[in-house]
Amino acid sequence: MHPLFARPKRCRLPARSNPCSVLLFLTLAHGTAAAQEANRSTTQPAQQPNGTAPTSQPAEPLRSEREYFTTRAISATPAPDPPIYVHRASELAEWFGAEDAASLSWLDVGIEQNTRYEHRQNYYPAGNLNDNRFLMRNRAYVGIREIVDPLRFGFEFQDARAPGNDFPETTGDVDENDILQAFGELYFKNALADKHPLSFRVGRQSFDLVNRRLVARNGFRNSTNNFDGFRVRAGDDTTPWEINVLALMPVERFARQLDQPDDERWFYGLTGEFRQLDPGILFKPYYFVLDTDRKGFNRYDRELHTVGLNVFGLLGDSGFDYDLDGAWQFGKSERRNHRAFATHAELGYTFVNDWKPRLAAFVDYASGDRHPFDRTNERFDRLFGASHLFYAPTDMFTRENLIQPGLRGTLKPIKGLTIEGFYRAYWLASDSDTWLPNNVRARYGRNGDFIGHGLDIIAIFQVTRQLTIEIGYSHLTAGEFVQNLPNGDDSDFFYVQTTLRL
Repeated sequence: MHPLFARPKRCRLPARSNPCSVLLFLTLAHGTAAAQEANRSTTQPAQQPNGTAPTSQPAEPLRSEREYFTTRAISATPAPDPPIYVHRASELAEWFGAEDAASLSWLDVGIEQNTRYEHRQNYYPAGNLNDNRFLMRNRAYVGIREIVDPLRFGFEFQDARAPGNDFPETTGDVDENDILQAFGELYFKNALADKHPLSFRVGRQSFDLVNRRLVARNGFRNSTNNFDGFRVRAGDDTTPWEINVLALMPVERFARQLDQPDDERWFYGLTGEFRQLDPGILFKPYYFVLDTDRKGFNRYDRELHTVGLNVFGLLGDSGFDYDLDGAWQFGKSERRNHRAFATHAELGYTFVNDWKPRLAAFVDYASGDRHPFDRTNERFDRLFGASHLFYAPTDMFTRENLIQPGLRGTLKPIKGLTIEGFYRAYWLASDSDTWLPNNVRARYGRNGDFIGHGLDIIAIFQVTRQLTIEIGYSHLTAGEFVQNLPNGDDSDFFYVQTTLRL
């Protein structure tokens, strides 16, 4: 058994236990055993090996250690598959004293509970409102692997709620009692080479691709992007190369009804990851197509093509790392041509110190529509990408019509604690286009283009393997564009979040 799951003696439940006491017992017992694990980085989740009981034929690890360098750009490392909170059922069976715990090594299970308190002052996406609110999200996962290989299955449930929320309700906050994933998969472990798998997955899916800027499984937002369709994956995040082929329908969210695929939209993708030159340079080329065929009178189609390349790595042994990403969009946007561009560039330096300090400078650019009434739409479309931390914890900025230079500092002063600090400045790429996602536009650019200065600080404490506490504060000092809005003023955001994974 891996030392992570070692314990001084077997723990047993009382003879009579209700489900709540069982859950509490499991959390406390397992959390005590795991309290000595290494802290989890905010930039890339620690990839934990499987904790199954030893057998004569060891089961395939739940997720393998990544052998290749992963980007140090904030929030840009794709989440593992299955999700980070999922582990072997045999691990739980051992804690209950089952004699044949190893027989459950084919079953993946996991529960995640996320609760967040937020205080927002001058929150522009909600119409410049102030509020104190709670957001709650519960996830549960069940998966079957190995026992009927090459056939595998996965099912993930999600319930997202916003009790006591005074803001206008959106499906970004509320998505009650719904199916996040439900798929079947053909998985061939050594199809392309030794430990180089090939998989065909069909059904409802949720995942990250490339650097999460265009396709992401949301972490901070209360609800989550998902798709219906198929994904072919040659390789995984531990192999020298990986290719993904996608044909998916985005799932349309409903607050209190079952989510349904949007059959008027198809999302196609081809991505590659080439890691052989690690750690000096890693390539991630990608090509996405979002094809929208709307039905009904006076509704127009869209066909957006996005071609791009993400390159990142280390500059030798200098301590410097870099991350570069560029994406070009073209196609048709309703009755207009579409031509847009977005880029990210980052250079960081990690000091040799017990606190592991890192400083980075970065800049993001996403084009805006310079002439809203001409025949060409120049606003970049972020597709299904994440925004949180990429552009601000407040979620008042996204990868559309934005110029964002910034600085980032990271410290790990004690075991399990990571502190992140940011300074950013925000401009509209086009002062005649909309500030998204706030849906604020100054006609003909009369408000100027400088939105303001942003200061953010985030502290994440990994209390145990199961429990994480996160605290964040952001302040936006209003620039010319905001000051010229009705009630335009500085904005503040504070939150406390707990995540419990069983």
